Amino acid sequence: MDSLGAGNHTAVTGFILLGLTDDPVLRIILFILILCIYLVTVTGNLSTIALIRISSQLHHPMYIFLSHLAFADIGYSSSVTPNMLVNFLVETNTISYLGCAVQLGSAVFFGTVDCFLLAAMAYDRFVAICNPLLYSTKMSTRVCAQLLVVAYIGAFFNASSFSTFFFSFHFCGPNQVNHFFCDFAPLVELSCSDVGLPVVLSSITVGSLVAVTVCVIAVSYIYILITILRMRSTEGRQKAFSTCTSHLTAVTLFYGTITFIYVMPKSSYSADQNKVVSVFYMVIIPMLNPLIYSLRNNEIQGALRRELAKKIFS
Repeated sequence: MDSLGAGNHTAVTGFILLGLTDDPVLRIILFILILCIYLVTVTGNLSTIALIRISSQLHHPMYIFLSHLAFADIGYSSSVTPNMLVNFLVETNTISYLGCAVQLGSAVFFGTVDCFLLAAMAYDRFVAICNPLLYSTKMSTRVCAQLLVVAYIGAFFNASSFSTFFFSFHFCGPNQVNHFFCDFAPLVELSCSDVGLPVVLSSITVGSLVAVTVCVIAVSYIYILITILRMRSTEGRQKAFSTCTSHLTAVTLFYGTITFIYVMPKSSYSADQNKVVSVFYMVIIPMLNPLIYSLRNNEIQGALRRELAKKIFS
């Protein structure tokens, strides 16, 4: 704690993350479980990126977006999981003021990239199914690159806004964050300065981001559904549905948990429920995404078999 000028208060220079539980046995169990999940997350997503890069059959916008989604999932999980694992092994898990800002910013950045990429992938499916003859034009390499640039720049500005809000806070009282990472809401509760404007602006930012991306996804799938229902071929319908089920599953999991955390009234759930849901969307979903896309995508399975055959017979 450092002095705040001539005042009688002290400034917090570090925070204590309370984590998920105080039970020593449960901490060891959770450490082993979450470590395994994290290793599967990194391995699965790196494998997805490598497969898409080396397989020429997967050099399409859909899989380019998927490779960036895998990268974002690694970053999203890595922004909180290593520190959470440390929390299970030490009596008191402290994080510096700057480290807390970096953790908050990185979590917001990669979470925002996820939102944009899921919307871009929905638009890609819309063009592929509803306007197949114009697909090469509407989803050219240039358009794909532009959508990726928008995703990363939008994520950068969103993360920068949250970091700016954080640095505008003054912490002069308790420094125990009731979470396993530096989330925005518990930090707001610890601030001894006026947080009214940052809270309103952050709510508008998150609300706008979720609303815009959900609208893009919803409108895309409404047109996709209409197009599929007009198809006369049963085989065509099944093929169209199969290209969308993986993405719809990922969207449902991600936005379902995001809605619970950021849209539902805070009074409707406890801090412990918040932690559990946060574990699900920040630790478990990044592990599930490569499994969802690989198990339910024939092109990825086919590319994997071809690459394995090359390795075996080369």
